[in-house]
Amino acid sequence: MKKSNFTLVTVLLANFLVFAQTNPAITSWLINTTNVTGRHYVAGNSTPIVDATLANVQSVKYDTNWAYIAATGIPAYITGPFQDGNPSLATAQNKIFKIPLNPTQNTGTATPTTGGNIGIFKNGVALFDYRDGVSWNNASSQICGGPIQGCVGDGKWNRDAIVGERLGFDCAKAHPAMGNYHHHQNPSAFGLDLTVISTVCSTYPSDGLYVIDPSQHSPLLGFTYDGFPIYGAYAYANTDGTGGVVRMKSGFQLRNITTRTTYSDGTAVTNGPAVSTTYPLGYFREDYEYVAHPNDPSYLDVHNGRFCITPEYPNGIYCYFTTVDANHNSAYPYVVGPTFYGNKTASTTTTVPTGALTYNPLSTNSLDKSNFTIVVAPNPAQDFIAIQTQMTETDLNVELYDELGKKIKETKIIQGSTLCIIDTQVLYKGIYFVKISDSNSSKTYKVILE
Repeated sequence: MKKSNFTLVTVLLANFLVFAQTNPAITSWLINTTNVTGRHYVAGNSTPIVDATLANVQSVKYDTNWAYIAATGIPAYITGPFQDGNPSLATAQNKIFKIPLNPTQNTGTATPTTGGNIGIFKNGVALFDYRDGVSWNNASSQICGGPIQGCVGDGKWNRDAIVGERLGFDCAKAHPAMGNYHHHQNPSAFGLDLTVISTVCSTYPSDGLYVIDPSQHSPLLGFTYDGFPIYGAYAYANTDGTGGVVRMKSGFQLRNITTRTTYSDGTAVTNGPAVSTTYPLGYFREDYEYVAHPNDPSYLDVHNGRFCITPEYPNGIYCYFTTVDANHNSAYPYVVGPTFYGNKTASTTTTVPTGALTYNPLSTNSLDKSNFTIVVAPNPAQDFIAIQTQMTETDLNVELYDELGKKIKETKIIQGSTLCIIDTQVLYKGIYFVKISDSNSSKTYKVILE
């Protein structure tokens, strides 16, 4: 009997360990194994300052129900400057995030997203929703609250942070709130959008968390506080994983209104300002309405997600997507919202159970592994070449050669980061080669500059 019990426990433990090694909520984090630290710009100086704070995720622990993600909240990509008067810098948060391994759908009343953290990206950086704490005050006919001191808004017409705070976002489309660096939106660099709406990258370049590639399913970028995964802007056209790769589209659209007196469902509400050049449609979150597109699976539901198959979830799971428009500019509701699909169970914690196991990344993403993915895009290129990889455990060297074999430029993909950008604006048209290497092997990619 004792032997039988021992065998049963052994089998259960083995099954649990196999599950842990394949659950993306455990295996997908950018774990800092080389002590890479954060960097930031100061306005007026395009040379980044190297900080002492460790970047990305410091450890991942797990038990049968939860993953415990210890992170500083500082990314490996360069942060700042924040040019709207924001006095904060990105500072270490040193949080432990408790993420459910088995997220569940909320079958009751949907839970609204809130201000502050509503998720965590795979590098430990916080996700916020659309809001910035500013809303219209009808009595005084002005916007109030949040970073605007001296008055409080009505909370009825709430400003969209992506519109209202654009001047304060850095190249990676993020900024800090009291030091808590966070993204409200798709975390790819402004300078890589098809239509560039912020020139901050011109002086203070950074790479963001990933590069949008319309030909590839976007990578898994993180998890929300209901435990469901966040993906980038592109995915399989059909929910069963077929149909090629297409842009995921928000089901929200701007309302056809000139005054702000009712919500999209017809509910009368305290008046907001009339639509104008000062307060255009889209300035407030309530300027949007949701329209279902049941015959087109590339349109997302009211939570900005859908149930579908992805590379990490071959059996399917509910996923959120960082929606963008056709120009790759961020599109409302950006990541999640205005409500969660699942039961909001994630939280921050100060302790990890003593029985929790530590996840150690397996060395399966070296360049000499056939399944290690490198994307070099766009190709043909014009102004830049973006090199996107999986997380690497060591720095990768990136070199650009012309067709005569002369090295033109070199840079690195820093451990815990996933990409780098090579500026090609001053290079001649022609054929070039990008060489990516680690200490053991290398791969070379042909690129055409137009």
